[in-house]
Amino acid sequence: MIRQSRSNASSFYRNDSDNYERRPVMMTTAARIGAVNYLNSKPLIEGLQDFAPQAEIVLDYPSRLADGLADGLLDVALVPSIACLQSDRYDIISDACVATRGPVLSVKLYSRVPAGAIQTLALDEGSRTSSVLAQIVLAHRFGVHPDCVPFPLGKTVSDVNTDAILMIGDRAIHDPEESFVETWDLGEEWTRWTGLPFVFAMWILRKDAGFSGLDETLCQARDEGVMRIPEIASREAANLNIATETAVDYLTHNLHFRLGSAERSGLRLFHDLAVQQGLAPKGVDLVFRDCTPA
Repeated sequence: MIRQSRSNASSFYRNDSDNYERRPVMMTTAARIGAVNYLNSKPLIEGLQDFAPQAEIVLDYPSRLADGLADGLLDVALVPSIACLQSDRYDIISDACVATRGPVLSVKLYSRVPAGAIQTLALDEGSRTSSVLAQIVLAHRFGVHPDCVPFPLGKTVSDVNTDAILMIGDRAIHDPEESFVETWDLGEEWTRWTGLPFVFAMWILRKDAGFSGLDETLCQARDEGVMRIPEIASREAANLNIATETAVDYLTHNLHFRLGSAERSGLRLFHDLAVQQGLAPKGVDLVFRDCTPA
């Protein structure tokens, strides 16, 4: 069963075509699975219900999924990676993820002043990981520690008067009409600075929740979704008012969906930097349950 949060106006499409060849279902338990409904996550949830027919799949914004997992309303969720770095209650359950090795296109910081002069920063309300990343980059590169305020979902840049604004997800793919002094793609900034990939979201399981075959289910869904990227892009492009070619390029060149050894190194560095800035606690270990590095 797929349940979409009422707060999320995006549409979710499931292809039940008679021509769709299903693989053997690995998970039959009734897990509560939270998933992001942005374009960048479509390859991870395409057909997921077919691989986990008894699961309840909840679609919402990343930050709200993290809250649902913390509150025990979800068993496993595709959540901002910072959630696993801020608590020892979770394990990483799959090598399926949302990551980048360069420009990511959908995570951007827009500044009305030179970066070194930023004093106020509006953080996308749907974001957790990107909010921490933006603060880390500003602190380490410019010695800037701005006062942060929420950038509410459904608002535009003209609704906030901060020096800089962080936007993520589908709304960040379109540049605002306003002209800015600086525009950063945070995926590009990270990889240029560190030489490592950046992991924006991962499948995380509560330690007290046990589901056999869940890792295989999520990986199978990812593999199926990656193969169907042209179909996903063609379907979703019109909803986002972008060209199909742009959607295909985004899902194949700006993003990748496998958590390998380089991605793990990037996660560890991100964690260390977040701890240094007081944005994550010390003593939290990354635990990869049933998750073999590529």
